[in-house]
Amino acid sequence: MSGAGGSSDPTMSEINVTPLVDVMLVLLIIFMVTAPLMQQGVQVALPQTQAQNIQEDQQRLILSITRDQKIFIGQTEVDRETLEEKLIANEKLKRDKEIYLQADRAIPYGFVVDIMAVMKRAGVESVGMLTEPPEKDKK
Repeated sequence: MSGAGGSSDPTMSEINVTPLVDVMLVLLIIFMVTAPLMQQGVQVALPQTQAQNIQEDQQRLILSITRDQKIFIGQTEVDRETLEEKLIANEKLKRDKEIYLQADRAIPYGFVVDIMAVMKRAGVESVGMLTEPPEKDKK
């Protein structure tokens, strides 16, 4: 005997999680695709050398020089004339006194040395040179 006017179908008490799983998988794919893009900064063709990898555990101040001799502190482009004052005003550099130089391999050596002299005048005590590992010979 069912109730007066009620249906005999039991109510569904389970939650359908299939749409939730679909949405979560789409979000996971989006994050997997965009995460590497967030790590990359200014595109520079680095020289190749065998060296130890630096730890990625903390944010480091990186000064980049592109092939066309544009200078960037992090992601911000800086003029050659204002580079020293921008470095002096940088809070991270005031604290750490350390900077990493990422220069394109096609940049003239003299230009890089000139930028390093500016960094020295701005109070930089330690300069790390970023390079790429050499390509393995394919046999």
